[in-house]
Amino acid sequence: MEELKKLEEAQRMITLMESHALLSSSSSNNRFLANLFLLLIQQCGDLDFKDKLSLINQHLPKISDSFLEEASLLFNRKEAVLQTESKFIANSNGDMEDMALVGLDAMQRANSTLEDFCRSYFMFHEMDINKPRSIFKYLPLLSYTESYIYQMDSLNEKIVNMQTNRVGAIERKPHMEVSERWIGKSIDMLKNDPFRPLLDQLQHHGLLTERINEEFRFGEEYWDLERKLCSALMNQTEILVEDVMRAIHLKSFDYRVLNLLLYQLRGEKVNDVHMEFLSISEFLVEVSDDLDNGFFGYCYDLCSKHDQLPNMKNSYGNADDVLENNFNILRMFVRIYGPAMAPAMLAKYIAEAEEKYDSLLKTLDPQLSRNYQRRCEEATTEGGKMSGYPLGTWNIPPAIVDEELYRSNRLNSESVVTLG
Repeated sequence: MEELKKLEEAQRMITLMESHALLSSSSSNNRFLANLFLLLIQQCGDLDFKDKLSLINQHLPKISDSFLEEASLLFNRKEAVLQTESKFIANSNGDMEDMALVGLDAMQRANSTLEDFCRSYFMFHEMDINKPRSIFKYLPLLSYTESYIYQMDSLNEKIVNMQTNRVGAIERKPHMEVSERWIGKSIDMLKNDPFRPLLDQLQHHGLLTERINEEFRFGEEYWDLERKLCSALMNQTEILVEDVMRAIHLKSFDYRVLNLLLYQLRGEKVNDVHMEFLSISEFLVEVSDDLDNGFFGYCYDLCSKHDQLPNMKNSYGNADDVLENNFNILRMFVRIYGPAMAPAMLAKYIAEAEEKYDSLLKTLDPQLSRNYQRRCEEATTEGGKMSGYPLGTWNIPPAIVDEELYRSNRLNSESVVTLG
């Protein structure tokens, strides 16, 4: 746990360094500088920051390579560092230059996705989630991969928020303001092979396939579309429904990466029938998640299955995404078709996907089909973002037509509560 804390502190310091244009071109250099800055801010007697910098300037010219070598041997630091880092990443060739650092926050966020993946996808590999000994050996790599993806995804979301001057919306704080230079460098990183450190690890362990590589490219494409579409919403520029549908289909690329990795880990041939079925299920889950973004909505009858009129609630299903300017399919449809037509147009896409889902469900083994439908029911009961969509009962919430006014009102109301 102590090692995890140190890595998290180093990652936070690197983020601070980015905002002050103190980054080097090398990840190893950045890690060294982060550790140095962390040392400088530690309390040491009555020394203040000025005293510490003066000491460094005074003694740095006297420090030689031979002195550091002697100190390294005396304290056995090289071995200690390698042992610590090997707990988090396997890299037997010793080249740590492009090591994929993963923060504790990303690991914690990845846990719910990993749990859902295990409960929903393991059955497609004839694995019993209730027999942990048979699955533990796969979890470290799956967890590491999902955590890395979450870390990059969080960076992309931060870029989207900061590009639109919506840093955390309601939770905006002065120290979170980041320079345009940081935004530009971060976008460059996300556009220039952001998964390379992770891909190198998978390649080193003989797990990287062209299909897995392709899914990672789809992930990069999704982030690019998310930035483009969310920027278009804020800047009142044109949004194409083709881009929106492409984005929502790409969004679950992490589940497909994990599933393909599991095939590789188990030495199995990829089952394309299962992959196609799960792809449609993933689409329905993403849509459902966008329509139930932490708020109650009202029931919109998609297929004339209910005679009762919808029960209106004074809330909005995509409110969180509006506040933080995140990608949300309902937001996009409201912009394209207007608030009156958006629900009906979205219902059309949902109905088409459900029809395909039902058709593919019949191609599954009967027992697998029953198990998956049972899992969907569990997920629906549990709530939250799970792999099961609402089984024919869809909630399309009232649209937030004037997003800027909504954000302003929420910000003002929260400010009043804080002051009170």
